[in-house]
Amino acid sequence: LQTLLAQRSTCEEALAAARTIFDALMFGIKESDEQRLRTEKSLDPIRDKITAAQLKEQAARLTVEQYSVLLDEASANLVEIEQLATTDVQLHQLQSQVNEIQKNIQALGPINMAALEELSASRERKGFLDAQSADLNEAIQTLTDAIFKIDGETRELLQGTFNEVNQHFSELFPALFGGGNAKLVMTGEEILDSGVQVMAQPPGKKNTTIHLLSGGEKALTAIALVFSMFQLNPAPFCLLDEVDAPLDDANTGRYADIVAKMSKNTQFLFISHNKITMEIANQLIGVTMQEKGVSRVVAVDLQSASNLVQSA
Repeated sequence: LQTLLAQRSTCEEALAAARTIFDALMFGIKESDEQRLRTEKSLDPIRDKITAAQLKEQAARLTVEQYSVLLDEASANLVEIEQLATTDVQLHQLQSQVNEIQKNIQALGPINMAALEELSASRERKGFLDAQSADLNEAIQTLTDAIFKIDGETRELLQGTFNEVNQHFSELFPALFGGGNAKLVMTGEEILDSGVQVMAQPPGKKNTTIHLLSGGEKALTAIALVFSMFQLNPAPFCLLDEVDAPLDDANTGRYADIVAKMSKNTQFLFISHNKITMEIANQLIGVTMQEKGVSRVVAVDLQSASNLVQSA
């Protein structure tokens, strides 16, 4: 209640301030209206002068239009008339020049009256084509800039992803093999066009290509590479189907250790027939067939089973 009372007091103060501002604005508006009325009264003489000037201008314009019609009918050149009007020229001399010009015009023969229209159409066509060319050049430049920007961002993202995967791969490979080293190598200079080659050397081997590895070593190398990519953006779930099938017991144990460490952030669901892998599971779900043709699902919570054994 005290908070609301304080808010009401604050709102009342703000309302009082707003009313004060409103009164001041209304007073200013009243003064502005009075000033406007005085200004409008002072404009009446000026409006009368403007009206008189407009009438004079209209009369002058009508006179100019009458003389313009006469000059157009005579096909007169206004520029030359203005020049001649400033000089002392005799009328008979002007008439002689007019006659000479008319003879020259007749000597030219028939004139193509559509030439100006054709020129105007050609100019419009050229302007249209120039505008289209400018639009195309602008679009090409925009696309080129966008391509350069996309290529740059793609190179940066791809290089960062490659470096991160390479780092995880070089760390997971020795952990899975108990030693050795591995890395990813680009096969070209341009990252957008080059391929990626896997270089893996288990401990005690000096192979130059992964094709010389055994089936289990290839599978373990593939596991290290897949887990390296998985660590870029770990998902909440990961399904592994018989991944440990080609591995021996030692490699299976290291594989199980890696899965156990990664299970802190990701829940793994794996299908396996290996007892070493099963030992890291928190819950086992199996399928048994006690009766012929009848399959049953059996689930075992290892933690509960372990507590039951310890209590017994």
